[in-house]
Order: sequence, then structure tokens, then C-alpha cells
Amino acid sequence: MVETRVQDLPPFAGHSPRRERPLGWYALLISLYAGGFGAFAAWFRRSGRTLPERIDARDLALVAVAAHKGSRLLGKARVMSAVRAPFTRYQEDGGPDEVEEAARGSGLRRVIGELIVCPYCLSMWFATLLTAGLLVAPRATRWIASVLAIVFASDMLQIAYKRAEDAL
Repeated sequence: MVETRVQDLPPFAGHSPRRERPLGWYALLISLYAGGFGAFAAWFRRSGRTLPERIDARDLALVAVAAHKGSRLLGKARVMSAVRAPFTRYQEDGGPDEVEEAARGSGLRRVIGELIVCPYCLSMWFATLLTAGLLVAPRATRWIASVLAIVFASDMLQIAYKRAEDAL
């Protein structure tokens, strides 16, 4: 049986002729994100809640820092390797308390691996979850986001302290 890859079908043919790109699995992941987003929006509307006119600047800053830190923790933190291990392969140590890993396997396993080692990719998911949390459980969401923001600030202080220590 000959396997047909999405990347070989029109209009995707020619996208990555000499490299395996799991475009069909990427499409599934995009669909899961969009479906979850759409389901939340539909539930939110049916619940009778209304969207705020705008997000308060303080919440915007808090969620931005929290999404950054959450995505770095899940995507790079050494201790989170246990969560990533079924989908990734260790490559080398990275920044402070971080590791570099690569996705492994094929199909959905590989695509999940690519997602969870990419803080830039994960930040979209974190930002969406935190923003949705602000709409339905603002106090709890602000608390969680505050913890992540404090850890980020602590990280920056640790790095600055280490640089100052090394300069002595």
C-alpha cells in the first residue's frame, strides 16, 4: 500500500519536496485550537456573558508576561522534561534551568513534540487560555498569572545577580 502524504497533494505539492513535513497533522492541531476557541466563544455567548470593551492594560501586561513564562516553563524547563519526553529527544543544555530538545517520532507524536518545544508556539495557547480565564474566572486567573509573572521577575533577578557576581 502506497502512503499518500498531504504534502504531496495539490495545493500542497512542492511545499517541502525533500523533507517530511506533517502538514495534515499540523492542520489537525490548528483545527483543535480553532475548535476549542470556537467552542469557548459559543459557550461564552450562550452563558449570557458579554465581552469587555477592552482588556485593562494591567491585565494585558500580566497575561503577556505570564504567557511568556508559562510557555518557557512548558517548552524549555529542565524539570518539565518528564512531560515532554514522550514527544521529544534531549539535545543539550540550554539557558539557565533550560534544555534544548527536538521533536521525535512521526505524525501526531512529532507535531505535539514540535509544539511543546517551541515557546513561541506555546505562547499562543497560553495567551488564549489566560485571556479566556480572565473572562470567566478573573480572580483565579490573575492569581495564576501573577505567580508566573513573579517567577519571570525572579528569573531576571537571578540572571542579573549571576552577571554581577561573574563581573566581580
